[in-house]
Amino acid sequence: MNGREDNHKSCAAILPSRRQIIRAGGVAVGAAVLASFPAPRVRAAGPVKIGYVSPQTGALAPFAAADRFVLAGVRDLFKKQNRAIEIVVKDSQSSTSRASDVAADLILRDKVSLVLVGAAPETDNPVSDQCELNEVPCVSTVSPWQPWFFVRGGKPDKPFKWTYHFFWGLEDAIAAFIGMWRQLETNRIVGGVFANDADANAWGEALPPELRRNGFQFFDPGRFQTLTDNFSAHITAFKSAGADIITGNMIPPDFTTFWTQARQQGLKPRIATVGKALLFPASVEALGAAGDKLSTEIWWSPHHPFKSSLSGETAAQLAAAYTESTGRQWSQPLGYIHALFEVASDVLKRSADPASAEANLQSLVTTKLDTIVGTVAWGAGPVKNVAKTPLVGGQWRLTPGARFSYDLLITDNSGASFIPAVARMEALS
Repeated sequence: MNGREDNHKSCAAILPSRRQIIRAGGVAVGAAVLASFPAPRVRAAGPVKIGYVSPQTGALAPFAAADRFVLAGVRDLFKKQNRAIEIVVKDSQSSTSRASDVAADLILRDKVSLVLVGAAPETDNPVSDQCELNEVPCVSTVSPWQPWFFVRGGKPDKPFKWTYHFFWGLEDAIAAFIGMWRQLETNRIVGGVFANDADANAWGEALPPELRRNGFQFFDPGRFQTLTDNFSAHITAFKSAGADIITGNMIPPDFTTFWTQARQQGLKPRIATVGKALLFPASVEALGAAGDKLSTEIWWSPHHPFKSSLSGETAAQLAAAYTESTGRQWSQPLGYIHALFEVASDVLKRSADPASAEANLQSLVTTKLDTIVGTVAWGAGPVKNVAKTPLVGGQWRLTPGARFSYDLLITDNSGASFIPAVARMEALS
């Protein structure tokens, strides 16, 4: 995040739990320290509380564009099912420190017994950290599993206890990218443009060795600071290297700046495949005709052959309902945010005591649920806290005369053949 963001941390966010204090020292010491804490409040009878954190404002707001629709639908379903579940929503404002603070508020003030989060490592990681610290189960998504697990200090032999994640991994995205690139004739020189943040650094470290193993050359001019206004150094370096392929991982405003300057300065790759920024229709539409044939990973689409365990809708039906309700085109987070609440519903339904964090954790770790994004089940790996979901690759195409300016078409399904590919890759120039 940028240097202007508020780094203030709530005191409540760093207080140890009563359980942690008792573990840390002897009974006498623990009793003395606990005497300075207010007595724990008895949970009043009422609805079970779920906390949900997302970036409803700020640079990451496209990740939360479907929130209002999903939340309204889930609340209506819970009401029809006569389930007393309250969803407490917090806006991270696209700030890591704010995400940490509001997660602490959910746990310590709102007394939620389960936390959900799904909006890139900048939001997922601080929220997950607060849940791990304060011993409340958390389910996260919409981050490749490596920057969620390893950046937070996770180790395969020392996994987290309270925090669990479902999504794909960098290995899946890189395979999808390479699958798309192999469909076209290029010189196999790849230029990388990565931000200096946890997500992009993980991408930048994982990509080069995989590209070399697959016969590609990788050229990396170095990291840039988020929300920079000048990509001239990167563009000049890519032109000098003769890169036919440009790739990277950045937030939408940064890609808009980069791609506008690249075209102005005469950079003409045959392929541009970028993670994060190109996930959203609005980001591509903002480029006008310059968005045609840009490519990205596809986590979820109306073509995915899954249905919701909560509503019974297929992926195509959920996407159509979203468009009918909002007038907007479907976007990839729609499926995953819906799936978060599918998992939450299932966990609470099976829990011995939905108001208990401990009981919900025991229910969470035994999850095996077919959702609108595929099966979510922890235990198979790649690490204890991660459940992987399928990934394909695709390309944006202009659709003159259609309701929406662009359509995102699946062009590579080599990593998930049960998800149909509907087009072949086409070159930018």
